[in-house]
Amino acid sequence: MLEPKLIPKRKLSRYGFHTHIEKLNGRLAMIAFVVLVILELNLQHGILNW
Repeated sequence: MLEPKLIPKRKLSRYGFHTHIEKLNGRLAMIAFVVLVILELNLQHGILNW
């Protein structure tokens, strides 16, 4: 049986859910959550209670 010599690479689309984008989104969300907790501790009140 003949095997193909060149295997085409699948190009990722620019839109939609991808593992690298989901990892980046999760990391940014974790950083934002920690920053907000630290900010609330420094202000001694919640962010929404001006």
